Amino acid sequence: MKTETIVAVASPPGRGGVGMVRVSGDAARSIAAQVCGIEPTPRHAHFAIFRAADGSALERGLVLYFPAPHSFTGEDVLELHAHGSPVVLDRLVRRTCELGARLARAGEFSERAFLNGKLDLAQAEAVADLIAARSEAQADAALRSLDGEFSRRVEALVQMLVRLRVEVEAAIDFAEDASEAASAATLQRLFADVIAGVAALQNAASRGVRLTDGLHVVIAGAPNVGKSSLLNALAGSARAIVTDIPGTTRDVLRESIVLDGVELTLADTAGLRDATDAVEGEGIRRARAELARAELLLVVTDDARGQFDPAWLSATARAKPRILVVNKIDLSGSPAAREEHHGNVTIALSAHTGEGVDLLRTELRRIALGATGDGAFSARARHVQALQRAAAALATAHNALGVHTPELIAEDLRVAQRALGEITGEFSSEDLLGAIFAGFCIGK
Repeated sequence: MKTETIVAVASPPGRGGVGMVRVSGDAARSIAAQVCGIEPTPRHAHFAIFRAADGSALERGLVLYFPAPHSFTGEDVLELHAHGSPVVLDRLVRRTCELGARLARAGEFSERAFLNGKLDLAQAEAVADLIAARSEAQADAALRSLDGEFSRRVEALVQMLVRLRVEVEAAIDFAEDASEAASAATLQRLFADVIAGVAALQNAASRGVRLTDGLHVVIAGAPNVGKSSLLNALAGSARAIVTDIPGTTRDVLRESIVLDGVELTLADTAGLRDATDAVEGEGIRRARAELARAELLLVVTDDARGQFDPAWLSATARAKPRILVVNKIDLSGSPAAREEHHGNVTIALSAHTGEGVDLLRTELRRIALGATGDGAFSARARHVQALQRAAAALATAHNALGVHTPELIAEDLRVAQRALGEITGEFSSEDLLGAIFAGFCIGK
């Protein structure tokens, strides 16, 4: 089947030493002949002069040609490597369009790779994650997903589900023949294995999302307890204004830090109290909105005031993971310390002198990284949501054993398998694909 030929600049925007124009589709080979005047040998670099329709030189550079199906997209692919001037690259793009190509949509090259079976959907998303990586840990995790580690774990769960579905379907087809139907013990064992497997992968994917997207940490507390000083201490620079006047912070101030490859977005918020004026009231409203979006709270008090009154926190915020930070130990004379009671962590420190701040950094690393060390892979929120749907359908099916008919159990298992298939693209809608690839770079 004939496919449209697409073209885009595949190198980053702006000027550079080298730029690259990528072409994919049936016309790639003929475009190479007309622009470069040569029949390129597959997977060999050729030096050529790139020419306009009248034969005048547009640029000179390298040509690479990858015939289908042995290319990134699975189609004929042409790469024109030139000097990295936006003007030069735009001229080459316009020349290829004159010869039958059209401008590619965002992510269309990766989309074609997925549609042509070169990548599954999780691997295609890992391409974008690798490009966007801001640390070595993120790059390593994205590369593991691109190499198929995440997809293989999903496929292993799908095979376990298929085995379970076979046993349940046998109970439907051979309901009157006990020798053909699975025993209750066999079903329980299969259910236990797949439920445990989905739970383990859900935890790993959640850590992968945290590694890919970072962790949203909100600093909250009463006025003048040192929230802004704590932000400055963690950021290593004077990002926030610090005064002795309560209510100095009126808006949400954000700063990003990286701990062992995981990005943390720190949000300093207005002190929580009854507002004294309309501006402070708006700051407190924004602070509460930030609390609702937080993934982790740093609830700050000072050593003289004692525990922070949780009544200031909304019901939503009270349910979030938190670290209680007891600040200003330089004034009270207390030592820096980490304590844990019933799973609640308290860090005593001085944001002013820096004493104990490393204890907080260590605790933030522990929470942010979890088990995202060696072997971690990149993941996205939609992957976790799909795993949650699969887990819910499995739980419903498991609870129905011995209560409902096998037909209802089989339907829940089908729903679980479909949810897993959405991760790799075995089951996907056009709307889902459009939303995913629209977030990619042009040219990728």
